[in-house]
Amino acid sequence: MAVRACGLIIYRRLQSAPSSKVTDGIEYLLLQTSYGTHHWTPPKGHVDPGEDDLQTAFRETQEEAGLQASQLTLVEGYKKELHYPVRGKPKTVIYWLAEMKDSNTEIKLSEEHQAFQWLKLEDACRFAEYEDMQATLKEVHQFLCSKV
Repeated sequence: MAVRACGLIIYRRLQSAPSSKVTDGIEYLLLQTSYGTHHWTPPKGHVDPGEDDLQTAFRETQEEAGLQASQLTLVEGYKKELHYPVRGKPKTVIYWLAEMKDSNTEIKLSEEHQAFQWLKLEDACRFAEYEDMQATLKEVHQFLCSKV
């Protein structure tokens, strides 16, 4: 049985961005784990019994980044499923896309993470070492650009 995890790719729009290039003002939230290789990832975690996938994504975001569902706007039309092995076992991670309603909202990390960064696409891809996460961030960015 594959391990199943769900999370949110969270972004904010910076007001200072020139209106001609709306997508220049987009930053993505990545959290640095306090375990293992200290990799950078969006908030995500394992599905608890009785939870649906989206409930898991919001619960994990609240636990790991201190963000309530009411502080986020879920973006319709984007959902990404990643499949990769972890310690020899298959893992499925499902991400939705969410925008911060207030770009100045404070991030409150749990002990699972030691740092967070708001990063522009290029930097976010550099921080996210895994190719599938880099590809997902680029795909999200294209999706957001197409909605502008």
